[in-house]
Amino acid sequence: MLLIKTPRDSLLAPLQSVSGIVEKRHTLPILSNVLLEKKDDRLTLLATDIEIQITTINDGAAGDGDGAITVAARKLQDILRSLPESAEVSLILDDKRLQVRAGKSKFSLQTLPAEDFPRMALSEGDLKKFTVTQKQFRHLLAQTQYSMATQDVRYYLNGLLLLVDGKELRAVATDGHRLAYASMPLDAELARQDLILPRKTVLELSRLLADSDEPLSVEMAPNQIRFQFGHTNLVSKLIDGKFPDYERVIPPSFKNLVSLNRSALLQSMVRAAILTNEKFRGVRLVLADGSLKIMAANAEQEEAQEELEVTYQGDPLDVGFNVGYLLDVLNNTSVENVEWGFNDANSSSLLMIPGNDRFKYVVMPMRI
Repeated sequence: MLLIKTPRDSLLAPLQSVSGIVEKRHTLPILSNVLLEKKDDRLTLLATDIEIQITTINDGAAGDGDGAITVAARKLQDILRSLPESAEVSLILDDKRLQVRAGKSKFSLQTLPAEDFPRMALSEGDLKKFTVTQKQFRHLLAQTQYSMATQDVRYYLNGLLLLVDGKELRAVATDGHRLAYASMPLDAELARQDLILPRKTVLELSRLLADSDEPLSVEMAPNQIRFQFGHTNLVSKLIDGKFPDYERVIPPSFKNLVSLNRSALLQSMVRAAILTNEKFRGVRLVLADGSLKIMAANAEQEEAQEELEVTYQGDPLDVGFNVGYLLDVLNNTSVENVEWGFNDANSSSLLMIPGNDRFKYVVMPMRI
């Protein structure tokens, strides 16, 4: 039976949207598959790893009838990618095989029954909802996600805090050495709710959301969150845990403040980083009137020194930082100037955007 016949890109685009969460090797083989479900002229593609589920829809999928099957997501994606852009692709159900045909190319793939494919149960009832643009939410994630931990035993740090409070939406991420905070206004007024999004969910949203003013609908349940945008629906479980009190981490005040050109600081850091110790990646910052020196050295006794003219008239300061933490924030803030507040060489510092209290980046010093 001809399941669908469609241009290559009409099938490849939705497949790429869902296949990002598919694990190459899984204890349940069916989780390496994507569910293809054809009904009338609508093809639904669904993938899950049990923690996250992504569904997308392709309208206008012509075929002989309705049907559903699961097939290896990566293999089907690789086949479609390798075909010419102008190719017309046919998916044909043939007993327990899925045939992929395009021009004179023909592929036969193993399938598993659609009824065996696990689906996440969706939370119903009293869901808190709000709508923002895809661009706004994508920007909120971009300002914070790089501070998430990767494999911390404190599992709640391997994710991002999403906090709704009144007419404000906040995002916070920390790995215990640095913390990124960003917020944005909401149209709706909602009761306070704290959610911790898993790292994988955050990365998938960053990949899938467009830099556009198209709407993103967010529905929050106590143990689940749902994002709907375009033809895509992403449902994710939440991390069950207590996120650290981020407000206690952000310094309420500082003795010394320096104003810096972000691009000049970034380029200096990039150059100094070349000669940092590979394991610790430490750089020394030496602040004096009108001057910032950035110094690095490694085990081979190689040294780098950069000097920037800065607007600074505070106390002299000699402090060390992990250069990777500084490069992350400078690469993910697209502003002309930044402000950096310090107390002393042993206290956390605060990097800010002038005139914008909706972004804060706290970074702890290190001994060098």
